[in-house]
Amino acid sequence: MTGYTDTEMMALAAGRLIKDGDIVFAGTGVSMLAATTAKRIYAPGAVFFFETGGIDPDLRELPMTVGDPRVMSGTSINTGLIDALSLLGHRKLRTIALLGTAQIDRYGNLNTTSLGDYHRPATRFPGSGGACDAASCASGVISFVKHEKRRFVEKLDYLTSVGWYRGGDSRRRLGLPRGGPIAVVTNLGVMKFDDPTKEMYLACRYPGVPVETILENTGFPVDVSRAVETEPPSAEELKILRDEVDPQRLILQ
Repeated sequence: MTGYTDTEMMALAAGRLIKDGDIVFAGTGVSMLAATTAKRIYAPGAVFFFETGGIDPDLRELPMTVGDPRVMSGTSINTGLIDALSLLGHRKLRTIALLGTAQIDRYGNLNTTSLGDYHRPATRFPGSGGACDAASCASGVISFVKHEKRRFVEKLDYLTSVGWYRGGDSRRRLGLPRGGPIAVVTNLGVMKFDDPTKEMYLACRYPGVPVETILENTGFPVDVSRAVETEPPSAEELKILRDEVDPQRLILQ
């Protein structure tokens, strides 16, 4: 039980950021895995919901996508897109959005639309879905991305979902007084955001990952002076993750 994969470490690192009482909007992929992990291990009292309308499912089985019928299993409410997304900006709720991305900049702005010129892209992605709504309206955002220089970029090819925009109070001046990025969970560590500059910094690195590796794979300068080495997964965490969260290996390999 001492060995673990990057995906397992990412799911556990993200799950540790979720607390009981949080209202969590989850996207597809690692976001879904992190949500189910948090529900099983760290925050059984958190409420998870999905843009397709499943609100507070039991997450007894890991859904593959937000359209998987398992997001409707054991729910408090089965509703639709408008009702689900309306929870994101509820003034009396602490809502956290879990979002994947293809590119991210130092202020946590996300690109899930295209790489290269928008009109003649090298790669076209699915686009926003509910991600722009979530990034704009939720109390906070936790993003997931592989830590590579081509993904951590100085300038996005396309801004799909706004983070701290240009830093400082620029998000508020843009007309978004609520929310903003909380953390970026990668395969190397966890990044957070400085106050008041709102620039990304390295909060923790995973066991055995050198700071130099993170710097080499980040396409802009990043503060690493506050970085600590995170706790490795325990045998119990890995057992629950593998045997209960994803025994069918829908996302874990």
